[in-house]
Amino acid sequence: MTAPRKAIVLFGHGARDARWREPFDRLHARLSALLPGCAIRLAFLELMAPSLAETIDELAGAGVGTMTVVPVFFGQGGHLRRDFPLLIDECRAKYPGVRIEAATAVGEIDSVLDAIAAYCAQAASSGPSAGPTGSH
Repeated sequence: MTAPRKAIVLFGHGARDARWREPFDRLHARLSALLPGCAIRLAFLELMAPSLAETIDELAGAGVGTMTVVPVFFGQGGHLRRDFPLLIDECRAKYPGVRIEAATAVGEIDSVLDAIAAYCAQAASSGPSAGPTGSH
């Protein structure tokens, strides 16, 4: 089987608590099912592996020619304004023959905010959560 020519890299901040990664793993699984011909990878800024550079290295080594890095961040804080562009530039310089695109942070997209707003409205109308976090 040949390697996919395209990839999506879901780029998150990272955390010390391994459970923080669980929604990213679920997003990875859903996106992999939605786009079976596309390589889907996770990468993290800090505290978790793999790093963005490691993920780009792996994909470029497998012959992937086009990569879209999607910051799974709620907003454009310092990491996305300063650190992220530098990381992308370093990867582009290392792999000039690979097209590496940087998407907008997911929390900056209206359709994502609409989905979050709908969830909040539903949560408020259905009363206290019976989930593991409870109401406080």
